[in-house]
Amino acid sequence: MQRKKIVTIGGGTGSFTLLSGLKKYAVDISAIVSMADDGGSTGVLRDELGVLPPGDVRQCLVALSDSSEMLRELMNYRFADGGLKGHNFGNLFLSALEKINRNFSKGVEEASRILNVKGDVIPVTNKDTNLFMELKNGKKICGENEINHDYSIEKIGIKKNYLSPAAMANKSAIEKILEADIIIIGPGNHYCSIIPNLLVGGVASAIKKSKAIVVYNCNLVNKKGHTEKFTLDEYVDSINGYIGSDRIDFVIFNAKKPDARLVKKYESQNELLVLFDEGRKLKRKYRVVRANILSDQKHEYSDSDALAFQRSFIRHDSDKLAKILMMLLELGEYENIIKEII
Repeated sequence: MQRKKIVTIGGGTGSFTLLSGLKKYAVDISAIVSMADDGGSTGVLRDELGVLPPGDVRQCLVALSDSSEMLRELMNYRFADGGLKGHNFGNLFLSALEKINRNFSKGVEEASRILNVKGDVIPVTNKDTNLFMELKNGKKICGENEINHDYSIEKIGIKKNYLSPAAMANKSAIEKILEADIIIIGPGNHYCSIIPNLLVGGVASAIKKSKAIVVYNCNLVNKKGHTEKFTLDEYVDSINGYIGSDRIDFVIFNAKKPDARLVKKYESQNELLVLFDEGRKLKRKYRVVRANILSDQKHEYSDSDALAFQRSFIRHDSDKLAKILMMLLELGEYENIIKEII
């Protein structure tokens, strides 16, 4: 029996969480990764070495690696002092491989072999490009890091998001999307990790053409100043808008309330739980899977992690998420059988 082909689209911690669960199944995984990051260690390496952003790719490689725990820990090791303070070893490793191979994607392929990665990790583009956002008052925000830290975006409103210079998708990314049985978008930072992938030339049109089931893993918490007022449906409407059609078939939405202390901590930062509008049921062209997909694991970060204060503490559970996605992958066949029995 031919193995099912899964494509994930995203970046950062969301992709790491998703891939950590999916790799436990007998499927072919292709992780398409955003290349818009320009903050933290990644931003310094881009500026000083002229390399493409390695951070999100590194997280996907580690998630899919079947190497020893020590090697995976090494790839995530962050220096606490000295001239390398704040830098991640894995980021340095990928930047060195890019320099040796004179091509970022080839460097990623070499890293995949060294780390015994299960599946393919594909940078969405090899173009050195940056994310821009133009607001309705004419203000332009340059770079993913600046966008991430601008909390006036939702209040003013977005006129357009774009990449400059314009970037075309990696050929292998388009091929994987067109061959996929299921395409999984998110979870992740909406404007900084998910949407940048859809701005790369060829990605949105490939998703439209693909015969795959398209699933969106809805975020658990809204982002301050970006999506504070978003409901589940507004996330879907936004993503479908960038794709250019009502392409999302299923949405996975968390049904379990997080720990009250964590909720209070997030609310103090104007980051509220994503709401589910019961009244939209008849208007939806997609189906919503409501389930307990919340992680009970406590997450700790290194003191040398300059971005630790931004990391999420309310997170998806890798295994729960993967189980639901595998169920959706087979759902069509089961429903056909049930109809025949009836």
